[in-house]
Amino acid sequence: MKWEDLGNEACSVARTISVIGDRWTMLMLRNCFNGMRRFDAFQADLGISRTIVTDRLALLVKEGVLVKVPYQQKPVRYEYRLTEKGLDLYPVLMSMFRWGDKYYAGKSGPPLLFHHKTCGDDFHAVLTCSACSNELVPREVAVRAGPGLKKRSVRKT
Repeated sequence: MKWEDLGNEACSVARTISVIGDRWTMLMLRNCFNGMRRFDAFQADLGISRTIVTDRLALLVKEGVLVKVPYQQKPVRYEYRLTEKGLDLYPVLMSMFRWGDKYYAGKSGPPLLFHHKTCGDDFHAVLTCSACSNELVPREVAVRAGPGLKKRSVRKT
């Protein structure tokens, strides 16, 4: 399978990876959720080339994950804000934070703590069932074909 073909796969993970599966894209999204909005801030924080920042931001805008909003007129300058589609990536990032904190935080603990303003407590992300609200664990979940699965894509295991 070629990278450019991922977006056409009958698999939601493959389609998602075609948009956000690049390391710089994920780090830029992390920064967006932490309040970063401007091109120069992305470039300076990540220490990557302007070309990479330009390409990743252009893809995220094209895919509707971010929207360009002017913040200055002379010269025109833009900032990048998360759209509803972009905000829906929050659980993905939170799951990555939790996994990274569990396996790579080190003895001193996680580098960031997340504070829930509503209840006033620090928290870690937990995936729950939309039907019963119980925590989801892999061994208690079964997968079955959905209406978007192409017959030729079904693999026997």
